[in-house]
Amino acid sequence: MKSARIAYAGGIHLASEHNGLPRLADGRVLAEDAVIWLPPVEPGTIFALGLNYADHARELDFKAPAEPLVFLKGPRSLCGHRGQTLRPSAVAYMHYECELAVVLGKTARKVSRSAAYEYVAGYTVANDYAIRDYLENYYRPNFRVKSRDFATPLGPWLVDAADIADPMNLSLRTLVNGRVVQEGVTRDMIFDIPSLIAYLTEFMTLSPGDMILTGTPQGLSGVNVGDEVVTEIEGIGSLKNTIIGDSEDRAHVG
Repeated sequence: MKSARIAYAGGIHLASEHNGLPRLADGRVLAEDAVIWLPPVEPGTIFALGLNYADHARELDFKAPAEPLVFLKGPRSLCGHRGQTLRPSAVAYMHYECELAVVLGKTARKVSRSAAYEYVAGYTVANDYAIRDYLENYYRPNFRVKSRDFATPLGPWLVDAADIADPMNLSLRTLVNGRVVQEGVTRDMIFDIPSLIAYLTEFMTLSPGDMILTGTPQGLSGVNVGDEVVTEIEGIGSLKNTIIGDSEDRAHVG
């Protein structure tokens, strides 16, 4: 099953997927542009992985990490399908990052690799934009880059874990203005999903709604104001986002 959270007619609704469109609980099927798409999950803690694909580490001239390189993101960093993300005018290089997002479904503590998938509720698509001007090293200042308001589109659908036979064998790709610019496959992760869940739950408790953004493969290029960026993952969905400039910045809203 695929589900989404949408704003429509003054309320927030949990919708199911019907031929690619949101269907309300009363059966009404709505046009894609008739609703405001919200992140499909109300987030708990948002974990994100750096350099979790060896080819991506190489293109940035880094060595692959010996253990997961994990950082946290603020909940206001998320926006939904068809949302807008700011490219500040002063930056030189901002790029997309197509990522598989893993959503936890139950409380997890000291989970073994073999049991890890039992704790996954589902999967969605993330686009974890980065501004390279502000990234100096592993530790600083990821917060300035990765917790920017609306800089991480998520969605459109949450796909039940039971509907994805092998999350470690899914193709990913990114299109900018209809042109394919990034392609990869989840099996090329350095640390796979069970490893990440086992690693995190060794020293902390994860809760339902917590999510793990699992990193991006190689193929990065810059985005500019007006670009339409689509990040796609096989079996999960296509997430559309538009880049806006300073004059359109809505980060002060609500």
